[in-house]
Amino acid sequence: MSDPSLRGAFPHQHRDPRGLVERIEAQIRERLEEALERAALKLLVDLRARQGRPAPADSSDADRREFESLVGDLLAYVDAAFRGDLDARDRQDLERAESHAPSERDRLLAGQVLLARRLPDYWQRLERYEAAYAESRLEARAARSWLDRLFGTQT
Repeated sequence: MSDPSLRGAFPHQHRDPRGLVERIEAQIRERLEEALERAALKLLVDLRARQGRPAPADSSDADRREFESLVGDLLAYVDAAFRGDLDARDRQDLERAESHAPSERDRLLAGQVLLARRLPDYWQRLERYEAAYAESRLEARAARSWLDRLFGTQT
């Protein structure tokens, strides 16, 4: 039986010491990480298919590193794309939100969380930026493949 003192719509949150704003930001960050990882995994699978390589394996450390690198590159691309569309005031707010992050990845994610809360069309723009990044990576790979065939090299 559940604890009668934990009544409400979200009883699992009553033991969470964070405030409402912190919980919301954490949920946005989780959703953002999932979206970036999903897009990066699809791109990794597509790149490998173009190269005639097998899909990434869960048990492969090399595949995991390649995936993590792709997620980081995608995050940096998305950050640059959003920054290019911001006015000076929004860029200052973004830099302030990122200023206390312990790592580059955390810094970029903190900025994206701020933008997700602030921009009404954030998720639609994120999808467009993810698609543009994937297209550029796939096109770059296709161009290299053509040159590889021409010169008989493999990359």
